[in-house]
Amino acid sequence: MTRFEALVEVTLRPGIADPQGATIEKALAALGFDRISNVRAGKAFRLHVEAANEDEARKRVADLCQRFLTNPVIEDAAISLEPAAPADR
Repeated sequence: MTRFEALVEVTLRPGIADPQGATIEKALAALGFDRISNVRAGKAFRLHVEAANEDEARKRVADLCQRFLTNPVIEDAAISLEPAAPADR
């Protein structure tokens, strides 16, 4: 078994209203951060998963996203994987 570090970035699907992102965008302008637009809020999860190979690890994390970490009707998940550093074990 190999241990992988996964980063899951969850964002709202295109076309879904993002009131949190809109509020942040308005606050940025009020704070003097101009020329910033299209702010979208999301969430990120970091986790370790043990699997025989990267493909199996990706499938396990995708299943976790589908069943628990996201609302698949309105959210998408981007998964990044890399072998976990030995010091992380």
